[in-house]
Amino acid sequence: MAQSDRRVVITGMGLISPIGSSSTDLWDSLSQQKSGVRLLSNLPTEHFPSDFGGECTDFTGSIDSFGPLEKKLQRSIKKGLRLMCREIQLGAAAAQLALTDSGLESGSIDPSRIGTLFGSDYIITSPLDFVEGIRACLDDDEKFCFDKWAEHGLTKVEPLWLLKYLPNMPASHVAIYNDLRGPSNSITVREASANLAIAEATTIIKRGSADFMVAGSTGSRIHPLRTVHIALQEQLADRHTEAAGGDPTKACRPFDKNRTGMTLGEGAGVLILEELSSAEKRGANILGEVVGYGSSCVADKNGAANYQKALENVILGGLETSGIDASSIGHVHAHGLGSPECDLQESLAIADVMKDSPVTAAKSYMGNLGSGCGIVEIAASLMAIEKGPLFPIMNCDDLDDQCPINAVQADDVEAGDSFINLNVTPQGQASSVVIQKYQ
Repeated sequence: MAQSDRRVVITGMGLISPIGSSSTDLWDSLSQQKSGVRLLSNLPTEHFPSDFGGECTDFTGSIDSFGPLEKKLQRSIKKGLRLMCREIQLGAAAAQLALTDSGLESGSIDPSRIGTLFGSDYIITSPLDFVEGIRACLDDDEKFCFDKWAEHGLTKVEPLWLLKYLPNMPASHVAIYNDLRGPSNSITVREASANLAIAEATTIIKRGSADFMVAGSTGSRIHPLRTVHIALQEQLADRHTEAAGGDPTKACRPFDKNRTGMTLGEGAGVLILEELSSAEKRGANILGEVVGYGSSCVADKNGAANYQKALENVILGGLETSGIDASSIGHVHAHGLGSPECDLQESLAIADVMKDSPVTAAKSYMGNLGSGCGIVEIAASLMAIEKGPLFPIMNCDDLDDQCPINAVQADDVEAGDSFINLNVTPQGQASSVVIQKYQ
């Protein structure tokens, strides 16, 4: 079948986020304007420059977090949990929740026609994995002796420790546990990964290489080592400002003139993408249709990101591939990081192409989930289209005069029947996805 004849729709959704692990909980938080940002409980915050963020506090990593499962599948996943770090567990759990939500039954489809595609960050190991090995290499003066590592230290490290952190493991685990034998890939482009995963999965279905794709992303900015890297490289939000008043829920302020930086977060999301005729034949609940996408990377010769140009490129790319005019897009789901420079450049890009389109940003409710942010944001916009009205940008109390966008600041703005989701990395790698209501 020709690529242009195949339409790709969304028939399942799975989420693990700071503001809900189901579409219902997610929408309740957004519609009631409840933040998932709070004081951190999983880090020794006395040693970090930030003591708050969006944690998935309801996610324990136990098999109960994976939703209803057949006994055999439950046993397999439970056995494999020790080979998953938290980020991989988040992604695998979101995938199982999405598969359940889609109504796909085990053995009901040809396994060679369903694939997996996951976005992630580079996944960092935990220092705790090496504690015993390092301790075994200390000399009498409690100093580390490198000469002892091979014989005494390495042998104390879990033999399969590396499998806990490889970025291709979310897709691998999901495919193995569910016997998914179709196309598989992993993307590691930080915050841009989710949209890119959706875009690639969509093209795989369009060209006829699969009829279903499990497309998702997982990420975290809350980690004993990653948080240190972020603090050294990026601008973090400050809750001890006059605008925030010490309240963690008020620190993330996208496009507000008193914004101070990014808020840490963690989470994962997965969408089940399906060829339209397949979805119609089995009577699936169609949540939306993927109609466009764009990708770009723009930086100068010194590696400094040009967010504005990169985001302009992906907005134009998304509009071109979708065939939808900018004026017909219901709303823009902005990256909305909350940092002064990124927000400024993003707002200029949106204003240049999208003009007065309503703009919202779910990061204001949950922080930056890294690679996990894109799918959760897409889910939020899908819920807004279904239930409406569009959720306002939390804490955008005083829109920066230099950000010329139509920021949603009240709860009476219609979401429309379509949206474009935007994400960008600190390196200037940007991506977009255009999704419309199925009709």
